[in-house]
Amino acid sequence: MGDPLSATRSGPDVEVKDVMSSPVRTVKKSDKVAKVAKTMTRNSVGSVIVVDVKRNPLGMITEGDIVRRVAARGLHPNKITAEKIMSKPLRTVEPTLDVKQTARRMKQLKVKRLAVMDSGKLVGVVTGTDIVEITPVLIDVMEEKSKIAPLTEPRET
Repeated sequence: MGDPLSATRSGPDVEVKDVMSSPVRTVKKSDKVAKVAKTMTRNSVGSVIVVDVKRNPLGMITEGDIVRRVAARGLHPNKITAEKIMSKPLRTVEPTLDVKQTARRMKQLKVKRLAVMDSGKLVGVVTGTDIVEITPVLIDVMEEKSKIAPLTEPRET
């Protein structure tokens, strides 16, 4: 059986830019965790990117980070800054990377989200859910292509 994210052995390739979320929700490294949580809730996102004063991305904060690093330790979210609880270094991917390779990278890094960087600029966030959501469409494409032109074994020459 072939790769489940490929309609044929050669494609079509779906790139990160096709499934990523954009614009990216960011918070300042000096923002209090309470403000970070409100930003995530207001925008219905599970993570934000932490940036410095020049808007350079430094790290990521997820809902899990807030639970494990603040709530579970009994810390007050109005007294802890984003910089103190962010996951770093920021794990990134290029917008033109194939989603299959992106999924492999997530598995290798043991992360559920990657920041998408294009020429040093933050352009999106891609999650495992983004990739899973596209998979049924790709399976449908595989089924349709197999009806039109079934895969055959290579001919010997």
